[in-house]
Amino acid sequence: MFPDFRKIENLHILLWLLKDICWAADLKWMGTIMILPTISVAVWLTWKLRKSVSELMHNLAVILWILANSTWMIGEFFFDDGTRPLALVFFAFGILLLVVFYGKTLISRWFVKENKHD
Repeated sequence: MFPDFRKIENLHILLWLLKDICWAADLKWMGTIMILPTISVAVWLTWKLRKSVSELMHNLAVILWILANSTWMIGEFFFDDGTRPLALVFFAFGILLLVVFYGKTLISRWFVKENKHD
């Protein structure tokens, strides 16, 4: 099962790179079109790996990162770079998600260590 997911993850990297190459090359419509397959694969991976809380949280953060990246790109392409504040919201939610996840993980591990010493 894991090797199949690895191939899809590698495909996802390719799609993301193609989207960002279109962005850097100022290929507006191609870059915009590449958002859909890039997000779709990220959502599919997130759904398939959702049973692991760690995978779920990290993949949700990736989705938020791609949404932020895509929002920023669309803003540069079509809105005189006016969507950065919205992109920052997506970035912030991704960071917040991981800070909460790692915070809970660290606290849980700390309490387990404390309880083992009792």
